[in-house]
Amino acid sequence: MRSPSVISEHRPRARRLWKTGAVLSAVLLWAALAQSSAAGLAGVGTAAVAVEGRGLEALFGSENRVIRTSERVIAVTFNAAWNDAGLDSILDDLARRRAPATFFLTGDFAGRHPAVVQRIAAAGHGLGNHSFSHPHFEDLTAAGRQHEVTAADRALRAAGAGPALTPFFRFPYSETSPTHIREVNALGFADIEYTADTNGWKGTEGGMTVDRAVERALDAVRPGAILQMHVGASQGRTEVIDAQALPRILDACAARGYRVIDLRTLLTP
Repeated sequence: MRSPSVISEHRPRARRLWKTGAVLSAVLLWAALAQSSAAGLAGVGTAAVAVEGRGLEALFGSENRVIRTSERVIAVTFNAAWNDAGLDSILDDLARRRAPATFFLTGDFAGRHPAVVQRIAAAGHGLGNHSFSHPHFEDLTAAGRQHEVTAADRALRAAGAGPALTPFFRFPYSETSPTHIREVNALGFADIEYTADTNGWKGTEGGMTVDRAVERALDAVRPGAILQMHVGASQGRTEVIDAQALPRILDACAARGYRVIDLRTLLTP
């Protein structure tokens, strides 16, 4: 899906130039911070990969459901809006396999769990913006959508995200539109969605099992695939299927000759 230019042509020229300069500055800043944060995973999953159109701006105008590459690499991502019931297991398994991940947190979650934000950052993983309260963006005004993005960014920073914070945004419910992507890009964020969701978040009550979650992930594996999982469980549940499925997914991908890369490598122009 392609959307029109980030900057609307009817705005005053000075406004356009200011925004262009802001975005270019953001590219350099985010890239520098990404290199610093990735130091915790030095040399692991961050090796150069042949990606078409590298750099933050190359990700604008698209919902980015795959990494544009022909190499046998995948990216692992997690969303968090409910609780952190599976975090310990997830971080342990990622560390054991020296695999990087990007965690998309809501601002509300970050405010309730600052220690989680700091643990993820300290482990060397990236942090992304998943809105503040996880609403349906189509139900909001443009000002309301902007508030969701900026309020989440402030909450993540206040919680201690530091240099682990990325310029990546993931829409709630993965509900994208060209207009909404344009708005997010204008704020300096690239939309990063996913190739496949394991659906582990549905839990056993929703008919999911660990085996089915693993199968859904592996069925989607191809060069540049982005996998989506979840850190916690909804409605007070503590069983996190994705946490149980993760080691099997990572081991199976490795057996197929795939390596896990850090999405922050896409920020290097």
